[in-house]
This record gives sequence, C-alpha cells and structure tokens, in this order.
Amino acid sequence: MNLVIDVGNTSIKTGLFEKGALKEKQSFETDSFLNSFLQKTSVDNLLVSSVTGNAEAIIRQVTASGKKLSLHTTLPLPIINRYATPQTLGLDRLAAACGAWQLFTNQPSLVIDIGTCINYEFVNAKGEYMGGSISPGVKMRFEAMHHFTAKLPRAAPATAALLTGDSTTTCLQSGVMNGILEEIKGIVVRYEIEYPGLRVILCGGDGHFFENHLNPSIFVAPELVLMGLNSILSYNVTS
Repeated sequence: MNLVIDVGNTSIKTGLFEKGALKEKQSFETDSFLNSFLQKTSVDNLLVSSVTGNAEAIIRQVTASGKKLSLHTTLPLPIINRYATPQTLGLDRLAAACGAWQLFTNQPSLVIDIGTCINYEFVNAKGEYMGGSISPGVKMRFEAMHHFTAKLPRAAPATAALLTGDSTTTCLQSGVMNGILEEIKGIVVRYEIEYPGLRVILCGGDGHFFENHLNPSIFVAPELVLMGLNSILSYNVTS
C-alpha cells in the first residue's frame, strides 16, 4: 500500500493506493487532524508533497516498511522535466503533469487545474513536461475586483452565470465565470491546433463550476494530483 500526502495552501489531502488504484482519500484542514490519521496508519511506501516546507516532520510520523520520500524537483520522475527553471516549479504542477502522463501515456495532454490559480500543464507525446501557464483562479478574481475598487461587492461563484448580468453581483459573476470559461476554451483550441490528438484533463477544487460547460471529450479527474504523486512514488520504488 502506498500513501501520498499533498500539503497545499488551504488543505491537506491524502491518498492510499494499492496496485495503482486509489482505495481511500481524505482531506484535512489542520495538521492536528492529519497527525491523528498518521498515527493510526502503517503503509509500505510514502511520498509527501508540501508547499509549506514541513514534509520531513510529516515523514517522521509515518510507519513504512519501504521508502519514505519527500517530493522535490530533483527526485526522479516518470516524465522528463523540460521546465527552464525547475527550482521555481510548483510541486502540485509537477504532480499533475505526472498524473496526466499516467492517464494518457504516449499522447499529448493538457491539464487544467482550477484552484487558487488556474494552472495549465502541457506534456507532449514523448513524455516531456514543457510547462504551461498560470492565471488567477475563480475566488482570486472576485476578491481582486472587490479589493481594488471602492464600491464593488464581494461576489460568489455561480455554476450557471448569466451572459448579460442584470445586477452588480450578476455582472461580476458573468465577467469572472464566463471569462474563465472562454479563456479555457480558447487555450484548448490553440493547443489542439498545434498538437493533434490532444487529451485535455480537468481537475482542481473549482473545476466543478465548468465541467458541464466544456466539451464532453474533456476528461475530469478530480484526484489527478494524488494520482501523479503515486506515479512518482511507484517510479522511485521500482526503479
């Protein structure tokens, strides 16, 4: 059994994998809840990805019969990292790219991870991670308009935003939600023109706002980052 832990900016996610299949996933809001879970968990192998720099402290709490690793940009990967500045690359972006390669080996793929930011990650058919782009996420856009203006309210996301808003709130929702939707569609089209046979994968906490408004061929994989972390762990266990 493999355990992977993704420590993000707002939550901590764990995934237990057996023979490549996700058997159990959990989400924790605080370290104390995670610590309680870890004290009751024994696994074969462990990989921790942390943006907060506390990976080693987590690793010390886990009983594992095999390897215990923390994700960093020099850890061997199942893909080739062509990013020009690998030391600046977010670990969640790297894991998402590895997850894409696991799902669609030998095919070009584009990950659209809609979280705090919207991350686009491109992996070519040779298994090379080439990079992508980053734009503001849903809540960040709403917050920016509220923060940087004197009178605009703080609006909430809407699954089906009006095209023509009929109030200040619905105008804000139209601008953010429809703007993101058209951004995604436009970027996908540009990649599809350049890379025939492209597979597109949608993930991230805010992906559900858009999945029913996009092309049905887009593959929805909410746990893509956990899948990618497990593929990295398995690669290091077997290599």
